[in-house]
Amino acid sequence: MLALIVAAIVLVADQLTKAWAVNALADDPVVLIDGFLRFRLTHNTGAAFSTFARSGPLLGLVVIGVVIFILLALRETANRGEAIGLGLLLGGALGNLGDRLFRGEGIIDGAVVDFIDLWFIPTFNVADSAVTIGVVVLLISSLFRR
Repeated sequence: MLALIVAAIVLVADQLTKAWAVNALADDPVVLIDGFLRFRLTHNTGAAFSTFARSGPLLGLVVIGVVIFILLALRETANRGEAIGLGLLLGGALGNLGDRLFRGEGIIDGAVVDFIDLWFIPTFNVADSAVTIGVVVLLISSLFRR
């Protein structure tokens, strides 16, 4: 249950921030820390770092498979760390899958909304952050598993 709550929080936060970005950043980026952090609207039709551009439908199917895998893995979650990590992964995957499903003209061909732009990292979003943090939490949790 903890994993599903975490996933729901991530999904809602991701979709709310993307809706804000689409409306507030359409014309100009917002500079928060000059030369370091700004909010800049981009649309990614590919995977991480814009690899596999225009492969949305294939990536969408892969993400659906990942979501199913995570849901099955949740049945055997051993501890809270794993539950939180899997919840973060699930919420992030669902957030970006939602873009692919609902922000395109066809089936699973939408572009993912990215808007957090750090000078040294390609532009990303809340869902991407959740996936990254989820992986770190799962790694740390596995180190301390008995």
